[in-house]
Amino acid sequence: MKNFIWFVVGVTTGLLIAREAGKTRQGKQFFADLDTKAREFGEAISDGYRKREAELRDAIGDVTSGAEDAVDTLTK
Repeated sequence: MKNFIWFVVGVTTGLLIAREAGKTRQGKQFFADLDTKAREFGEAISDGYRKREAELRDAIGDVTSGAEDAVDTLTK
């Protein structure tokens, strides 16, 4: 429980310091840069996820069509 309290105190202190730093010109620039980088990172993760999902869907489609061909061959 003691560790949790220290964790909450640390998070609260960090948020208060970040809030005060965000009021300065340099702080605003820092947080704007941080926001831009975080958004770019999120977009890169999202793009990679979509590409991988498309690859897996194509692979499933290939397996499905191969299975359908095998079933057609067996039923003839």
